[in-house]
Amino acid sequence: MNNFTFFTEFTLLGLSADPHIQALLFVLFLGIYLLTLTGNTAMILIIKADSRLHTPMYFFLGHLSFLDLSFSSVTVPKMLQNFLSQKKSISVWGCITQSFFFLLYGCAEASLLSAMAYDRYAAVCHPLLYTVVMNRPLCAAMVCAAWLVGLLNSLVNHLFIHKLHFCGSNTVSHFFCELPALFPLSCTDPTANESLLSGSSAFLGLLTLPLILFSYSRIISTVLNIHSSEGQGKAFSTCSSHLTVVLLFYVTALFRYISPASGSVLERVVSIQYSVITALLNPLIYSLKNQEVKAALQRMLRK
Repeated sequence: MNNFTFFTEFTLLGLSADPHIQALLFVLFLGIYLLTLTGNTAMILIIKADSRLHTPMYFFLGHLSFLDLSFSSVTVPKMLQNFLSQKKSISVWGCITQSFFFLLYGCAEASLLSAMAYDRYAAVCHPLLYTVVMNRPLCAAMVCAAWLVGLLNSLVNHLFIHKLHFCGSNTVSHFFCELPALFPLSCTDPTANESLLSGSSAFLGLLTLPLILFSYSRIISTVLNIHSSEGQGKAFSTCSSHLTVVLLFYVTALFRYISPASGSVLERVVSIQYSVITALLNPLIYSLKNQEVKAALQRMLRK
């Protein structure tokens, strides 16, 4: 180990080295980030201000908006700074901290999405028992469980980072610090860390994704029994939007965390989907296609 040179900071490769493309990317991602902040903050304020939205569904949506705000804020501000700076560096501990909170919020969001899918299943398939099944203590417990899963998963994976020694090249082939992008820079064998990350990601996927697929399959089956074609169309439109965003989040995230890192451009593009785009789409889908949220927004603006 005496022959290796250790360093105290990483250099982020980013999405492009071309200054003109970086300027365009700065404008694009700044716009996305501002829309994400506006949409998710508006959802939180509307849900909090309107007593008619104090139901289990909107309780989960409020927490989802907070998670999306946090999730996006972990990565995008640093990425925007790097677009404008010559030195695209981040300290080793800053990098690990960013990776820790990114994994925490990502795992918590995956768990919360499964809780939301079960909530919709209970509402659509068992409407008479909905208020009894989805009571306040259960909703609070499901949200706490989502945060706990995220914290434990991130904590376990990052506790073993101290066994890795980073030396040689300090260039991270990514636009933010993420565990799969850090492992190839270790001059000690990261196989155990890679296996732990892949195993915990696969376990989380197997724990939450089947519940989402089961819930939506039962919802679709129930919707097909609706005699009104207009009602079927509205229900399918809403469910398909929700399910598409959820599946894109899961598929891209699992692809990134289960498959071996190669440092390719494809991995960075895939990371944009679950780290940036999902946080933008969630408030748009849950607000623009939701008449109750539109009505609550109008009441709040009139006040």
